[in-house]
Amino acid sequence: MPQPDWDGFSFDGIGTRWEISTPRPLDGSLRARLLAVVERYDGDWSRFRPDSTVGAMARLPGRYRFSDEAAALGRLYRELYDITAGAMTPLIGGSLERLGYDSSYSLRPAGSPVPALRWEDAVDWDGDVLTTSVPLVLDIGAAGKGQLVDLLAAELRSHAEQDFLIDASGDLLHSGPDAVMVALEHPYDPSKAIGKVSLAGGALCASASNRRAWGDGLHHVLDGTTGRPVTTAVATWTMAESTMVADALATALFFAPGAVLEESFDFSWLTVFSDGSAAYSAGFEGTLFT
Repeated sequence: MPQPDWDGFSFDGIGTRWEISTPRPLDGSLRARLLAVVERYDGDWSRFRPDSTVGAMARLPGRYRFSDEAAALGRLYRELYDITAGAMTPLIGGSLERLGYDSSYSLRPAGSPVPALRWEDAVDWDGDVLTTSVPLVLDIGAAGKGQLVDLLAAELRSHAEQDFLIDASGDLLHSGPDAVMVALEHPYDPSKAIGKVSLAGGALCASASNRRAWGDGLHHVLDGTTGRPVTTAVATWTMAESTMVADALATALFFAPGAVLEESFDFSWLTVFSDGSAAYSAGFEGTLFT
């Protein structure tokens, strides 16, 4: 993790805990700008806020304009939607709400799982404009946190901050000459690690079925074609230059083999399966404990 004498700027944003570590304290005006980026992003994309653009989309179909980052987000989601034959989709929000992961965090299923709406039937995502034909619950959680990390990094660099570590509750982006060592959390016991990785510039993201789990076998990684939780993989890690890409691919590994995803993306990866086995790319810069 960061050097012990680095300063940490901690805050809550988009429903999770953040820390930005830097060699010297960030001044008050830059901290305010960073928080403004978080608030603006949440105001666009949160499905847990009735006043967000996504909240309005859930109530009424129509034409909705988002900020500039929407174009890159839409392209990435559409590519992964196609690669996974619809299993990974930003239209999974309704399926999550059906199983209890709703805006009030009721965690009480309202009925049997339902598949996500088909992209072609429900939404036209053209750059920063989304046009919907029906009310729908958009959920960009598989890539959105990573994209917000990248937006905060861009804000830091625009103010000449080049050495930093952004920790968005386990999704990391490192910038600077000195690598940091990161433990890989055991998927069944958060107090233990199954390995470690040296992070020297770039992003390290993880996804695990135990992170947001409730009820009998229910968790947040759902297959869009069935609306049911995935049972094959239990934890994934990815390393890439972009945190948005690493974040999205950490979820995509629940639906597609890493070797297939490597045909379209430049990244390294590790997947741990429910039977205790693991698979990883030749370029994954980590060590698994035996």
